[in-house]
Amino acid sequence: MLKAIDPLLNPDLLYVLASMGHGDTIAIVDSNFPIHSVAQETVYGQPLRLDGVSAPRAARAVLSVLPLDTFIPTAAFRMEVVGDPQKWTDVQHEFQKEVFDAEGPTFKLGGIERFAFYEAAKKSFAVLQTGEGRLYGCFLLTKGVIPPKA
Repeated sequence: MLKAIDPLLNPDLLYVLASMGHGDTIAIVDSNFPIHSVAQETVYGQPLRLDGVSAPRAARAVLSVLPLDTFIPTAAFRMEVVGDPQKWTDVQHEFQKEVFDAEGPTFKLGGIERFAFYEAAKKSFAVLQTGEGRLYGCFLLTKGVIPPKA
């Protein structure tokens, strides 16, 4: 255990988050996501897991140490619902709340089509699979910078 570190942030996940640089992306995905085939194409090359944890709870842990990118228009994305890209699911609303709580109301989730999401996840630094059982519990977060203290 470490002081002020969310206990969900296990050593492997902390290593990945610390290794990511500005502009690198992490995918936080649900339990239905094809984790092994996608994760092997990422920079990290293997899946990370938080079994039994919802995607929004995983986001809270990750965002407790990971700043979102302020240099791009959209630093967080949700997988769009197939056939209804404007629809938001409950898990997506809950994930958005975690982003707002961590980074403020200007960080709105963008939408990305399902197969485009898979391709973006393959290009990410790593993929973190949660125990999220609700459909469309798949998200991308782009790491920002921590500015020096004035």
